[in-house]
Amino acid sequence: MLVLTRKVGERILVGDDIVITVLDARGDGVRIGIDAPRGVKIQREEVVRAVAEANAEAAAAAGATGASGDDAEARLRAALGDRGGADQA
Repeated sequence: MLVLTRKVGERILVGDDIVITVLDARGDGVRIGIDAPRGVKIQREEVVRAVAEANAEAAAAAGATGASGDDAEARLRAALGDRGGADQA
């Protein structure tokens, strides 16, 4: 891991097209700005972890109830009155 010390207003360049700018530093918090191409995903770690945990819990709950893709399709067809579709004669 590269560790750098920067002052407010200073920048860090990542590759040719990502710029990280230190915007503010107060107490134990630092505000940064990130300029990157649209195709680059920038996410906060705690949000990614929370979503992954929620997905794992939902999958475990679905597994505990015996839900599967086939079950979900059957429930959806029942809820819609099994109106059929293009694949039915």
